[in-house]
Amino acid sequence: MAFTRETPPGSPKPGPSSPRPMNPSSPLPSTGKLNPSQPLQASAGKLTSLNLSVSIITVSFNSAQTIGDTLKSVAAQSHPNIEHIIVDGASTDQTVKIVEGFPHVAQCISEKDEGIYFAMNKGIAMASGDVIGILNADDLYADNEVIAKVVAVFEDPAVDATYADLVFVDRDDISKVVRTWKSGSYKRSSMYNGWMPPHPTFFVRRSLYEKYGYFNTMLRSAADYELMLRFLLKNQINVSYIPQTIIKMRQGGKSTASISNRIKANVEDRKAWRMNGLKPHFFTLILKPISKIKQFIIYG
Repeated sequence: MAFTRETPPGSPKPGPSSPRPMNPSSPLPSTGKLNPSQPLQASAGKLTSLNLSVSIITVSFNSAQTIGDTLKSVAAQSHPNIEHIIVDGASTDQTVKIVEGFPHVAQCISEKDEGIYFAMNKGIAMASGDVIGILNADDLYADNEVIAKVVAVFEDPAVDATYADLVFVDRDDISKVVRTWKSGSYKRSSMYNGWMPPHPTFFVRRSLYEKYGYFNTMLRSAADYELMLRFLLKNQINVSYIPQTIIKMRQGGKSTASISNRIKANVEDRKAWRMNGLKPHFFTLILKPISKIKQFIIYG
């Protein structure tokens, strides 16, 4: 099952884009800090916040209980130029029917795939926006201005990617915050000290995926970590930090669901460094899970 809406209501259509081959294992991330209270001024001839297009990819599978919140949060965004792409893994519940009820959705495909990162790669290949973000089917944007804040950062042509803060919320009560992930500014030493930005807050120019590759599907739970190592550390892309919460993520996740999954994730994290010809410090991957303890203390 698939559908494409040529022009989502209220949204200028992104420019035409020819199909791009998936290349999840191509080679593979410098920084500034955004002051969101200061609007960026675009000079003549540059993309402005209104005409810069953003593709949002949502991967789903039997997500009927939560995807409605995700869809509503995208539909409510003030930025007019959004392409929302749903990549569904042949759900057997009402997921696709719910998606069909949201006219802002530009493309939806529902078919069996080989896992979440295969589906994300499929969405990236379908995207035509200048900037790409990934919003999980369990998650939602924190307010209606999230995409407007993101595109303001990308008005600076030197910026390749941006990231922000995230809160974990109760699965049944999304108004209840249970953890807060304050990212902080990126330095080249950060990832050696166990740091990584929350992937759902990570927005990247589409050209970066074309240049440095998609998610590496050899990894089952750490492909997002590997991609950020590849972009940020190996290729030293220029990244900007938005010091605001932009994502509400429901508690739980593939790599943190159990102790055994955490051990498997640690093994994959080490593999992610080796894949990129990078060598972590002996303490790097010890600090990575330990650094999350403060998420239960800092609220904001």
